[in-house]
Amino acid sequence: MAEHLPQRLLEALEARAREAVAHWGLENAKPMLLKYRENAVFRITLADGEPAVLRLHRPGYHDESALRSELQWMTALRDSGLAVPSAIAAPDGRLLVRLDATDDCAGQHADIVSWMHGAPLGESGVPLAHSGERQVAIFHALGAMMAYMHNLADRWSMPHDFKRAAWDAEGLLGESPVWGRFWDCEGLSAEQRRGLGILRDRLRSSLENVPAGAFDYGLIHADLVRENVLVRDDGVAFIDFDDAGFGFRLFDIATALLKNRNEPAYPSIERSLIEGYRSRRPLPDAALSALPLFMTLRSLTYIGWFAARPELPGAEARLRRYADETLLFAGTLPVPA
Repeated sequence: MAEHLPQRLLEALEARAREAVAHWGLENAKPMLLKYRENAVFRITLADGEPAVLRLHRPGYHDESALRSELQWMTALRDSGLAVPSAIAAPDGRLLVRLDATDDCAGQHADIVSWMHGAPLGESGVPLAHSGERQVAIFHALGAMMAYMHNLADRWSMPHDFKRAAWDAEGLLGESPVWGRFWDCEGLSAEQRRGLGILRDRLRSSLENVPAGAFDYGLIHADLVRENVLVRDDGVAFIDFDDAGFGFRLFDIATALLKNRNEPAYPSIERSLIEGYRSRRPLPDAALSALPLFMTLRSLTYIGWFAARPELPGAEARLRRYADETLLFAGTLPVPA
């Protein structure tokens, strides 16, 4: 991703990263840009020689309260034995640093979290490299760890000022969804707008007709895509809690499965993940039957996400492709009417 960014943007991000690490006394850290999507993410080296991750948070996406809440939940999960990053405090004790606006950058926050060892499960659009047997083991571990995370979330005494987005009916299909108005964003064709508007109404009706309590709801990661699941000898680790919030637990499951649906071994992948999840947490068949609905909801989110980030390489082409894929997907799966 970094090599495709405009040179001026790349230079501005690198200068901003050097400004940020100085607050941790790491003037010689030599930040290396890893990705630029929601945040600008850099690999750095701490004073003790250990690697870590610097995050320059996207201006205006989360306020300071929401960012602190993300770090609080990550810390709670880490303290309970989950393989997730931990926040690294600056010498003055701050976990989050405010960076003032400059000629090249808007005001934003930065933090540093621990490096998580392991290899990403895969890359979107690229076939999984693991053998079928290995895929079964990985997705079973992924499902089990996801369920354990949901269990920990339910037991956690949430701070009174905890604040995160809600991936509920309003957050997914309301007038101002978390990731944008996918049905009328810039870059869509008239036909795509019509189709997505009809689909939105259909899905809203589906969720409104669901009996209260039919779907498990609580804190979720909300972005367990391949790149955010690290495969290790001892299982898996989760990274990038930037979109963590309140939502349907099936939304977490749908996210982990969606980009794998074209894999030749997808039936085994889905079965293994569900079996792993059920080894740690109940998942009734009645609720699981709504998985296609939540996979469709997840697919819709990518459209608004790319529409709101036109600076990303190929953003408009990708949002059109996601729109076509979502409409096709929704038309072939048994989404409840």
